[in-house]
Amino acid sequence: MKTTAGWILGALALIAMSQAEPAPAAAPEGWTSRSPREEIRPQFSYDPKGGRNGAGSFLIAHDRREGLQGCWTRSFFVEGGRCYRFAAVRKGRGLDLARRSAVVRILWRDENDKPVLLDTPWERDVLKGFPATAEAEHPTDQGTDAAGWTEVSGVYRTPSKARRAQVELHLQWAPGGSVEWSEVSLQEVAPPGPRKARLATIHHRPKGKTAEENRAGYVPLIESAAKQNADLVVLGETLTYVNTGRSYAEAAEVVPGPSTKFFGDLARAHNLYIVAGLIERDGPLLYNVAVLLGPDGALAGKYRKVCLPRSEVEAGVTPGNEFPVFSTRFGKVGLMVCYDGFFPEVARHLTMNGAEVIAWPVWGCNPL
Repeated sequence: MKTTAGWILGALALIAMSQAEPAPAAAPEGWTSRSPREEIRPQFSYDPKGGRNGAGSFLIAHDRREGLQGCWTRSFFVEGGRCYRFAAVRKGRGLDLARRSAVVRILWRDENDKPVLLDTPWERDVLKGFPATAEAEHPTDQGTDAAGWTEVSGVYRTPSKARRAQVELHLQWAPGGSVEWSEVSLQEVAPPGPRKARLATIHHRPKGKTAEENRAGYVPLIESAAKQNADLVVLGETLTYVNTGRSYAEAAEVVPGPSTKFFGDLARAHNLYIVAGLIERDGPLLYNVAVLLGPDGALAGKYRKVCLPRSEVEAGVTPGNEFPVFSTRFGKVGLMVCYDGFFPEVARHLTMNGAEVIAWPVWGCNPL
């Protein structure tokens, strides 16, 4: 009797355990988890009811150890020379920098799952004999909704020899963090239409003694660029200050002001964009700025130089702290000024903010 009772209690305990801890859900067919080494493998799971729309999600979680790294991965069939759009959404928790830790990688492979070569080989005067292998693609963050889901997407043309796309959904270097990936797709799309723009720079050091004379010196050069069908013309830095003998404070002007009016009229007359370097006065503060004038003649944007050389600090110039990007008829334009280009931060921030072209008025910087 005691044996029977013990058997019944044991069976009931097993039933209760099975009800309390259901077996982990299997990932959809074709998806597997991977880590470079078992000792740095994170925890993987699949939630069939997870994700933004409840259709399922791939989860990766890190404990508090440093250096954990792994991904969910799947191979998709593709045709070479076609365009494909990858898209997914992710939601991170406890991530210091999601775009560094929760990333997507797409690798192009042939029918034997081997890396493919680029359609256009590298220049052969360097690295002779080194294979020009197609590099991985890294879809970028597009936007985050109110619930915290970020779209990660991009459109890519496959190398002609590609037959498979190996998609990897990563979480790396995120102690205590986790990520949920969902709505993963790779679909063929029509090739993007061409966006052609002609960009011009004017190498000119003004020799006038006044702001008016310095501005006027650019007129024939802008006209020449316009005759060559330029869409964007970039002028020099602090052009109303150069060689005038005036101080920064004496050369400064409000923005919008006389210089933006002058170059805005030229932009409208020639149906193009102009970027000019000026010194801006805003109350008691001076800024080294780049301004963008549109083909309608209006001020389309302004950027205040962030990285100041010692001479500008000594002159009482104030650094900027924003990295705006402006929409134009040919794409998104960011601005930076001279010394900004000696450091990576400004260009990096502009790129992160969506800049496709960076216009860069400079004092000299030859031979750049």
